Amino acid sequence: MMNRLALILSYLLLVGLVSGQSSVRVAVAQIFCLDGDREGNFRRIENALEEAAQQGAAIVCFPEMSLLGWVNPDAHQLSFPIPGSDSDRLSELARQYQVYVCIGLGEKENENLYDAAILISDEGKILAKHRKNNILSELMDPPYTPGNGITVVDTKFGRIGLLICADSFLEDNLIAVRRQHPDLVLIPYGWAAKEKEWPQHGEELHKTIRNAASKIACPIVGTDLVGTISHGPWTGQVYGGQSAVIDQNGLMLGSCRDRDRHMLMVDIELNRH
Repeated sequence: MMNRLALILSYLLLVGLVSGQSSVRVAVAQIFCLDGDREGNFRRIENALEEAAQQGAAIVCFPEMSLLGWVNPDAHQLSFPIPGSDSDRLSELARQYQVYVCIGLGEKENENLYDAAILISDEGKILAKHRKNNILSELMDPPYTPGNGITVVDTKFGRIGLLICADSFLEDNLIAVRRQHPDLVLIPYGWAAKEKEWPQHGEELHKTIRNAASKIACPIVGTDLVGTISHGPWTGQVYGGQSAVIDQNGLMLGSCRDRDRHMLMVDIELNRH
C-alpha cells in the first residue's frame, strides 16, 4: 500500500513539473502615499519590503506613482530618468531584501514625464519598464506623455507582464498582453473616488481586475494606494485601497482592507507557458 502511495505521489509531482506548474508568494503592498513626500514614501516602501521579506515573499507589488503621487504636477520637476536616482535606490532595496519589486514611479526623459512601472529582480537589476498609455490627460496639467507598447518579460518565476491602472480599461491592451502569454500580470493602481463612494467603489476595482484576468487568461495582482489626491480636478478624492489578487477563473485569491494600509500575502499557482 505504501509503495503504491509513493508511486502516486511521484506521478503527481512529475505531472506538475512537466506542465510547468509552480507557486510564488506575492506581497500586495497597499501603502499610504503622501503627494510629493519622496523621503517619507521611500521609508514606507522600505518598511513594506522588510515586512514582506520576513513573511517569505518572492515578489512585492506596489501601487502607481508610489514616490510622488499620481496626478501631482510637481512630478515634472521632481522625477528622474530610469535608470536614475529613484530607480537606483529601489534596486538597492530589492537587492538588500532579496525580493522582486514591481512599483510605479515617475520617469523624466528630456521634457517628457511618463507614468512608469518597473520590475526589479532580487539582484537589483531592472528587468522591465512599462510606460502607461491610457493616461487620462484631463486630470493633470501638463499631462503625462503616453507610452506605447506592452511589456512582458521572462523571469525565473515565469513570464510576467506589466500594466498600469487605466491601461487595464482598454480591450486592445488586454489582448496585446494575452498574445505574449504571461504567467502573471502585475498592475499598480491609483484607484480613487469621492470619500462617500467608498467602500462600494472597491467593487469596480475588483470588476476591472477580474475582467483583465479573464481576458489575459492569467492571475492578476492589482495594488492600489491609500491616501488623498492633492492636485487637479480630483483634489480631495480618496485612494481607497481594496487591492486584490484574482485568478484567470475569476476567483478572488485575496483582497486588502478598505482605506487602510495593508500587507497581503498570496501564494499564486502559476501554469507556466
